[in-house]
Amino acid sequence: MREAALVLADGSIFEGELIGAEPANGIAGGEVVFNTVLSGYQEVITDPSYAGQIITFTYPHIGNYGVNDHDFESIRPFCRGVIVREMARRHSNHRAQDSLDAMLRRFGISGIAGIDTRRLTRLLRDTGAMPGAFGPVGSGGASEAELRAAAADEQGTDGIDLVAEVTTTEPYAVPFAGSGAQRTIVAYDFGVKATILRHLAGLGTVHVVPAATSAADVLALQPDGVFLSNGPGDPAMVGYASQAIAELLGQVPIFGICLGHQLLSRALGGETFKLPFGHHGGNHPVRHEATGQVEITSQNHNFCVNPASLDGKVQVTHLNLNDFTNEGMRVLGAPAFSVQYHPEAGPGPHDSRYLFQMFDELMANGLGVKAGV
Repeated sequence: MREAALVLADGSIFEGELIGAEPANGIAGGEVVFNTVLSGYQEVITDPSYAGQIITFTYPHIGNYGVNDHDFESIRPFCRGVIVREMARRHSNHRAQDSLDAMLRRFGISGIAGIDTRRLTRLLRDTGAMPGAFGPVGSGGASEAELRAAAADEQGTDGIDLVAEVTTTEPYAVPFAGSGAQRTIVAYDFGVKATILRHLAGLGTVHVVPAATSAADVLALQPDGVFLSNGPGDPAMVGYASQAIAELLGQVPIFGICLGHQLLSRALGGETFKLPFGHHGGNHPVRHEATGQVEITSQNHNFCVNPASLDGKVQVTHLNLNDFTNEGMRVLGAPAFSVQYHPEAGPGPHDSRYLFQMFDELMANGLGVKAGV
């Protein structure tokens, strides 16, 4: 392997070895974040919500069970790079079709291994997610000064419409794959995960539409419900989606996840803000306020909703027990609810999958009831 180095915007340097593809122009850059999952690295890397970011895995041994076609969450990875402590030299699993390193090479994603990810994670935890750049060094590689300059030039994810990079360009349908009553669901693709679409397809036929689709075009499909998907970046930069959601409120049942939760909030006039280092992992405790039960959840977001900005418009339904930030709400006076975390998991625990059934019940009742989350 080639020697490589990672340089953060604050000047911190980490030495390692290049994995995956050769970086374009010799350097890969993006906003460096960390994820705490113990497994599910393929689903994490192919989650479109990581557009613009370099993923640091806190679990030290990555790639040991390989990759397979079924576990892709999108058609390709949208992340800017991958950082690991140790990349497995061999993979072994009956489902494996290739190695993680081969997958990274196939899609042109660069990575760096041999990094002290514990030190890096502690740094990001204390100072917040920050831009960084990495690439091969030494003969024919980048210099430390070039990496430092590349890190300084990175914009992060603030003030950028990353949804435009990941959304589908054309509408498409996912056929009904369940039993019983069949709904018609319109799903906004802000960076939707395949696992979410599989869950929705268990409820009905899913019409996936681009992020900029108007409310009128959505209503023309005569949906029983509208789903607002996860996605990357700053919700304040996706104003066109918030406007469409505002026009749909009260006309059709709505369910939002992650970025969809934030965009629903902004459609109501709420405020969003960036978290210091985000929530990325499969082990975050969330309290369901109606029951007091604690759900262990899968999360992947950098921005958060300020519930005080929605006072009198929503009821808070879920609370993060790590930092007490908002994790869910239902809209007062309209059949709409949303959560900040990922009930579909992929990867992660299945504690919160009941929310899809609640969406089904909301659609069954139409506009006559509120979401009883």
